[in-house]
Amino acid sequence: MKIKEAAFVCSNTDFKKCPPADRPEYAFIGRSNVGKSSLVNMLTNYKKLAKISTKPGKTQLINHFLIDHSWYLVDLPGYGWAKVSQNERKKWDKMIKDYFLFRENLQTVFILIDSRLDPQKNDIEYINWLGKNGIPITLIFTKVDKITTGKLEKSIHNFKTTMLNDWESMPDYFISSATKGTGKEEIINYIHQINTTYPINK
Repeated sequence: MKIKEAAFVCSNTDFKKCPPADRPEYAFIGRSNVGKSSLVNMLTNYKKLAKISTKPGKTQLINHFLIDHSWYLVDLPGYGWAKVSQNERKKWDKMIKDYFLFRENLQTVFILIDSRLDPQKNDIEYINWLGKNGIPITLIFTKVDKITTGKLEKSIHNFKTTMLNDWESMPDYFISSATKGTGKEEIINYIHQINTTYPINK
């Protein structure tokens, strides 16, 4: 499947103001500066669809994009070390978790993991929170063009080992590079497969 059209719909700080929940929806989240907006742009073939910045914390809202008039892609604020106040972080955290808990058409949350790093505490904590609340997740290991194949395999193995301390099995995962387009076809086809099972009149 190839994406033919992607359009920005709206930005909100409240899940109640999001577009009608009449289409399948996929959210993208990860630590600040993990390459989330770059991945969104790579997947949709629109270089400037999501705003990119070298400074963490650029994305601060729930951003909806309509893809081929049939499903929503949602770009969410990153978590971690963005230079914002503690009060602001709490607001973001509540905004995002309310969205996860109450957005009824959400099919899966794509959690982006920096493939170059050892398992990060805030990644694991976020994954475990989603799991405990019964919210489907899919992992994407980003920036794989910046490490060797051997280091990538070791990084994924270490992450699996850490996850399996709390999980019975590893969720679906992909590897990606926004620079080289790695994983683009696999991720889009994965979304397409889920879309085919979505009730039309839900």
